[in-house]
Amino acid sequence: MAADGSTGRVAGRVTRRRLRTRADLLRAAFVVFAAKGFGHVSIEEVCEAAGYSRGAFYSNFATLDELFFALYAERAELIAEQVSAALAGGGPDLDVPATVDRVTEVLLLDRDWLLVKTDFLVRATRDPDVSRTLLEHRARLRRAIADHLGRARGHTELPVVLGTVEGAAHAVVAAYDGVTTQLLLDGDVEHARAWLKQLLTALLTDGSAEPAAHRRG
Repeated sequence: MAADGSTGRVAGRVTRRRLRTRADLLRAAFVVFAAKGFGHVSIEEVCEAAGYSRGAFYSNFATLDELFFALYAERAELIAEQVSAALAGGGPDLDVPATVDRVTEVLLLDRDWLLVKTDFLVRATRDPDVSRTLLEHRARLRRAIADHLGRARGHTELPVVLGTVEGAAHAVVAAYDGVTTQLLLDGDVEHARAWLKQLLTALLTDGSAEPAAHRRG
């Protein structure tokens, strides 16, 4: 029994150490990919930035592609969680302007992440497997937004031209794509966040920040 317990403790320590090594490699890769672009980075550069050997790298990732996909999945999951958590905090009476406020406050407008995401988008145009990963993430993000816009619809009517809440969610993601493209060029995060808020308010309402029910008074 003692031997089994000892083996379990050793395995636990190895697992924790490996998880830490993996996390360190992902953090280092994020910095290197953002600085140089995926196609210009070697495994050696990632290892050097993380302070690990090639052996440590291959214990966690088979290829640089695998690391790149893992990095994208990790960051994309963070964004989806941020949006879902912010919208879930609105309660049953969340209206569209409040939804816009919450989403724009938490969306990850990080220029380094946008550079990495753009690399991933370019890869997706040439690789069906990468494309499926990207489309799955975007679909999840749209579902989270559509779910909460549907709840908000009873308080602020969505413009008819957008059709369903799913159509409105598509429009929200498209607006986010446009604003983040501008952010890549000018690097002004605060302006991008303010512009996204204005754009989404105009898109999802008549441009007013006041709920429709209040305006009918």
